[in-house]
Amino acid sequence: MKLLLLSNSGSPDGSFLIHALDLIRTLAGGCTRALFVPFAGVTFSWDEYTAKVQAALDPTGLKLFGAHTADSDAIGRAELIVVGGGNTFQLLKECRRRGILEVIRASVRTGTPYVGWSAGANLASPSICTTNDMPIVDPNGFEALGLVGFQINPHYTNALPAGHEGETRNQRIDEYLVANPQATVVGLPEGDWLEVNGDTTTFGGLQTGYMFCHGEAPQELHQGQIVHIP
Repeated sequence: MKLLLLSNSGSPDGSFLIHALDLIRTLAGGCTRALFVPFAGVTFSWDEYTAKVQAALDPTGLKLFGAHTADSDAIGRAELIVVGGGNTFQLLKECRRRGILEVIRASVRTGTPYVGWSAGANLASPSICTTNDMPIVDPNGFEALGLVGFQINPHYTNALPAGHEGETRNQRIDEYLVANPQATVVGLPEGDWLEVNGDTTTFGGLQTGYMFCHGEAPQELHQGQIVHIP
């Protein structure tokens, strides 16, 4: 399998996917026609979302078609699968309702490259239980694609704003690991990503990432480091 799992799509300067273009171009190889899964979009239409991503990916030469306009046969024939961010619960609900989770899973496991950011990265995990999003809809279960054997927490930060009395991200992840002690969680700060090539997962990005396991101190992850999942 070949996957690119990004924490985010935006940059501090307001640009969209600019930091990921070279990574996506490399992942795509000679692919020209790509499926875009826009279902995480909530406050804008899926046509609008597809058009926005198409404009951002124009420099790569990729031509997108939206999953909302395609049947399962067309989805299964995609050369590249791109899954956008937004609300993870909505994304999973729509994929499950349309019966395309297994189609995507089978395609990626047989060699179709997959790129996802934020909610799209969450969807590649065994479940969406480590998303940061509000459960605005019922996805009829949390099980996701299971393309990787670990959970992802995009937009990871352990910062606690002054006056905020809620839990830190580390505390929330620790809660998940107490309830699911067999799991591993990778925290991806903004601008960071994971590249999966077969059995090898490599951490990328300038910020320090973290791997969390039950009962252990968080392990730092740095640019170019192979991630060894317990």
